[in-house]
Amino acid sequence: MKAFVGVTDPDWYRFLAARPVLNEVNFWRPSGGTFRVLTPGEPFFFKTHYPHNQVVGGGFFSGFAQLPISEAWQLFGEANGVASLDEMRRSVGRYRRAPITLDEDPVIGCVFVRDTRFFPADALAGPPPDFAPNIVQGKSYDLAVHPAVDYFHLLVERLVDRPVEIDMAEPWHRPGPVYGDPRLAPQRLGQQSFKAVVLGAYERRCAITGNRVRPVLQAAHIRPLSKGGEHRLDNGLLLRSDVHIMFDQGYLSVDPKHRLLVSPRLRSEFGNGDQFYAKAGSEIALPERRTDRPSREFLEWHADTVFKAA
Repeated sequence: MKAFVGVTDPDWYRFLAARPVLNEVNFWRPSGGTFRVLTPGEPFFFKTHYPHNQVVGGGFFSGFAQLPISEAWQLFGEANGVASLDEMRRSVGRYRRAPITLDEDPVIGCVFVRDTRFFPADALAGPPPDFAPNIVQGKSYDLAVHPAVDYFHLLVERLVDRPVEIDMAEPWHRPGPVYGDPRLAPQRLGQQSFKAVVLGAYERRCAITGNRVRPVLQAAHIRPLSKGGEHRLDNGLLLRSDVHIMFDQGYLSVDPKHRLLVSPRLRSEFGNGDQFYAKAGSEIALPERRTDRPSREFLEWHADTVFKAA
């Protein structure tokens, strides 16, 4: 199990702490970069800059994406830790030490954290014992070998507000429910971060048509939440809005080898659909990383329960 302690601006922390209804936040970085330290579901803690130097809260890592500032605002709004898009642009420009002009929309790194909780002002935690004052962005910890295991165990308990049993030597996520707490569920993302990471994994391109027009692209669930699905990248597809509807209604599906399935209903009911029949049996566009691709379990569920049943 791993954890990360990220260094945050006190203004970002105070803004969000005053809005407890926002339980999924964007811990943005002014430059794009990458973040591959944690996997979804592992704990992420917020620590203020030195000299305040306190752990003020945290949550559970929910994904990373590089997004233009405007898109980060569209997806997360005030959960970016500011009150407006203009204020966000000013904040990013301040950290970059160069104002952002009106015709610029630079890409920032977005670390998504779900089920966030900020500790009361009189109950903040000191930094980890070996967290040097000059660390600027943050530090990761392998809790299987780190000597301050008890410190992190207590922080996790404060996040979920109850005692939990955690084997620090084991991976954080494991099959099935974890101690009965949805906040500790394996690989689950937040609702907005699900949209952002699906968009990034599919490189802003519809997996079936190749369409790249951003306003019509939607993050689709293979197994819907209402049928027991989760916000997980391997339960997602990036689809054009009309293709999303056809997928949900069983006119289209994807087999476990990621090949497009097209129902004869499309032709019999509408006398239409040649563009999809021409692609039937061909592999859809997939994320580069295998772990990000649709899982066999969810694809089989959709093919059996939605596509064939329709």
